[in-house]
Amino acid sequence: MGQVLGCVQVDQSTVAMKEHFGKFSDVLEPGCHCLPWCVGYQLAGTLSLRVQQLDVRCETKTKDNVFVTVVASIQYRALAEKASDAFYRLSNTKEQIQAYVFDVIRASVPRLDLDSAFEQKNDIAKAVEDELEKAMSAYGYEIVQTLIVDIEPDGQVKRAMNEINAAARLRVAANEKAEAEKILQIKKAEGEAESKYLSGLGIARQRQAIVDGLRDSVLAFSENVPGTSAKDVMDMVLVTQYFDTMKEIGASSKSSAVFVPHGPGAVRDIATQIREGLLQAESVTR
Repeated sequence: MGQVLGCVQVDQSTVAMKEHFGKFSDVLEPGCHCLPWCVGYQLAGTLSLRVQQLDVRCETKTKDNVFVTVVASIQYRALAEKASDAFYRLSNTKEQIQAYVFDVIRASVPRLDLDSAFEQKNDIAKAVEDELEKAMSAYGYEIVQTLIVDIEPDGQVKRAMNEINAAARLRVAANEKAEAEKILQIKKAEGEAESKYLSGLGIARQRQAIVDGLRDSVLAFSENVPGTSAKDVMDMVLVTQYFDTMKEIGASSKSSAVFVPHGPGAVRDIATQIREGLLQAESVTR
């Protein structure tokens, strides 16, 4: 009914193109407008002023001969003050934007290797945005933002990159493990050295205590039993120690200690050898 009476409605965030006998006449703002069709006025079409988004997939090659698919997201809108240019000067806005995106990406990415392309996504996006802004502003469009949302290498390249990354991480892990084992070995060696040092101190103190005890025993026995020499006392002590040792060996069913030669007389021979060795050492030192 409104069109029959010559009235049209323009929605919010939209403008309409008014023509008079096929020639552009005016831009109609949102609201209700009178178009007396009987005198040659008509509505040519509408143009949205909302921000629109166009996703562009562009296949290209990097400097190191790797084919990648670059996905760019272009956000744009028509300018209200240049609505007539945006409506009449371009027949297909999306194809025009896509052509400029292809041109910039295929000129920028081949100068970069694959790793640099990932690192310089923002630089590529800025180059695309600058070129689009310069070209599309003449047609009444504003480029709001340009994003490089993804760079997709070939599937085999992605697998190879993942394998390289995994190998590098395994190498780092192996180095860390080797370093940890090295530290453990060092700490273990230091602990063994400290243990042996302390064990040596203990043995030395034990032997010193034995020597002190034997000396006190020999002196006490010589004083209480007149006519006995220190040699007699030492022989008796060795025999006593011998029988004590044999007693301990016999008390254990799993003992593996064996005296060679075996017998009470062997104790005297051992004592004689020890004394002779001490006397020889003293004569050498003199």
